[in-house]
Amino acid sequence: MKATNQSMKRAFAASAVLALVPLGAPVAGATAATADCYDENLPITVEESRLEVPTVPGAAPASEQLLEAGGFQTFVDKFDQRLCQMPNLKAASNLVEQHGRSLWRTAIDRAQGERPDLGWIDAYDDRPLYWAHLEATSALRQYDPDFALSDEDRADLVKTFIYNARGLTDTHFPRGNDVTRIRVSGFDPYSLNQEPRRSNPSGVIALQLDGMRIETDDGVIAIETVTLPVTWSGFNEGIVEDAFGPYLESGSPQLADLIMTISQGGSFNIEQWAGRWRGGSGDNNNEGTPEVIPEVDNWPMPQPPPEFIETTLPYEAMVAANTEPFSVQLNPRIREFNPETGETRTHNDGPTGPPWVARSGGGGNYLSNESQYRSNRVRLGLGQDELPGGHLHTPSQSYASDDSVLLDESMQQRRHDIADQAVALVIAAAEAVQ
Repeated sequence: MKATNQSMKRAFAASAVLALVPLGAPVAGATAATADCYDENLPITVEESRLEVPTVPGAAPASEQLLEAGGFQTFVDKFDQRLCQMPNLKAASNLVEQHGRSLWRTAIDRAQGERPDLGWIDAYDDRPLYWAHLEATSALRQYDPDFALSDEDRADLVKTFIYNARGLTDTHFPRGNDVTRIRVSGFDPYSLNQEPRRSNPSGVIALQLDGMRIETDDGVIAIETVTLPVTWSGFNEGIVEDAFGPYLESGSPQLADLIMTISQGGSFNIEQWAGRWRGGSGDNNNEGTPEVIPEVDNWPMPQPPPEFIETTLPYEAMVAANTEPFSVQLNPRIREFNPETGETRTHNDGPTGPPWVARSGGGGNYLSNESQYRSNRVRLGLGQDELPGGHLHTPSQSYASDDSVLLDESMQQRRHDIADQAVALVIAAAEAVQ
């Protein structure tokens, strides 16, 4: 089956002309908000504190450089200023919702070539959106308006922004029996303690795919995406289930035909198994505790909770699509623990069963594994046992050896190669389930 895609031109639009800018160079227009409705003594997260971290001593912060490079600095400044003009909580909430939605749509348009006026950096760059997220959430955490603002109100404002700015409120699948609906998630950059210039190919992929419509002989493939935070707390609050659950409910005209979580790994691996264990490695807030993946109470959960969940993605078709330039394979590896003997073992033979319990899926026991486990756990909880779902790991991103360079030709080419191949793999999976 051969697809003809009228929107592929949009998704693969030519990128911005490559340019190299030292991180220490002056940033035009990078001015602080003049409003006085912020209290710098109010706490922000560790992740948000990196807004002030330079890549090299004496340089402007990486966040500032990347916001300007992506053309997002004006969005940040205007939001800071307008928030101070809000007369009450309702008005502030409306502004936060509007800003989040606008930021997401602008990032999609920029990624897909509709906003060549925004900045000079490559259109396949997810970093301006990431830092714009943190600018907004840090502003909300230090928001000190004239009207009363409780801790609960502040948390609601932050959540409203996050759900709008990550695409959770922007999903609109077409109706009709000839529509194949694909739900995909990507991730924020991570490990920024070591590399403040960090990008995440899976976030790039989400921006490239969102809103894609592909006309085929068998109907329309419609793809809608979200991005997920690299924080255990965000997952504990149920963002994965909220991102996928509404599109897994029987009888819904928005019922997905396939769900896929995507994250950065070492190669293109379709993970056969997701494990019910988080290893506790530090997230973007430097937090983490080894433990069983918690359940959520606002979505149905399969009982008893499975130690491992096997992919139902059409992985044979994805591998057979012969996408390039990287190899693609199914990864069957798991790691198990026997609490009775204290033995741990890693193998490719599938779950052993009691008393053995999960310690790692094929993709490890970090948030990538957990995104696969949570999205497919809610799939099973909603009775969609046969609906295709699973996880794709991508190759890792490279960076310029000169710490003062935001983007070089090698990084840009690798990111394009990874993203374009992942898009082709998602399309291959979608065609296989049409």
